[in-house]
Amino acid sequence: MVRWDRTRGSPEPIRALNLITEIDNGEPLVDIREIAPQIVIPRPHVIPFVREKVARMVHEASRLIPEPFSLGLVEGWRPLERQQRIYDWLWECAREAYPDRSHAALRRTVCRWVAPTDQKAPPGHCTGAAVDVWLIDAEGNEVDVWSPYPRLRAARTHTLGIAEPHASYRRMLHDAMVSVGFSNCRDEWWHYSYGDAGWAVRVGEQHCFYGKVDLEKVHYEHLEELSREAMKSRTNPFL
Repeated sequence: MVRWDRTRGSPEPIRALNLITEIDNGEPLVDIREIAPQIVIPRPHVIPFVREKVARMVHEASRLIPEPFSLGLVEGWRPLERQQRIYDWLWECAREAYPDRSHAALRRTVCRWVAPTDQKAPPGHCTGAAVDVWLIDAEGNEVDVWSPYPRLRAARTHTLGIAEPHASYRRMLHDAMVSVGFSNCRDEWWHYSYGDAGWAVRVGEQHCFYGKVDLEKVHYEHLEELSREAMKSRTNPFL
């Protein structure tokens, strides 16, 4: 069993997210590549848009990552359709892996990894406030921040027993993101946000200033095609 430090980070149950009052400040989505030119985008289907303030914070964080490493953006803004598609795919994965679990148990399993779209609080990625980030090495590869465990077994940010230098790499990423104002989802070392309901719950605010936001399809329609194709080759993470 992989242990983790439960004294660090804050839980963010769905019921708490739904209690956050949303007052969207109207800030636009922007192309992060124009504001954070040092960022690496390692997946071809990533939609490179986030809220403007979030883009500037990512730029600040990227400048704190020492060479030969870079900050990689593997998910930013998502349309609701992509969020639902990911949720539906993971649901089918869970059904295959755990055929004896009840509907409620399956829902808990899936919501552990993907925010549902049927709640008052929109998923963070659909607000443009959340980013999933990796450390990238000089060859453009994801840096291992989980060994000796399997990648998803060490998903919680404060997993205990990660070997060096992998633990130091994880701290490097965490410290860079948190130092510029992001809050981290304690269950996913790669997920950070600022200004959405998840951020508000983590930092003890009762209001958030980023809600669900839309982007003209011309900016991402072809990326959705790539995303759908990429999902066809994904293996069941629960098996």
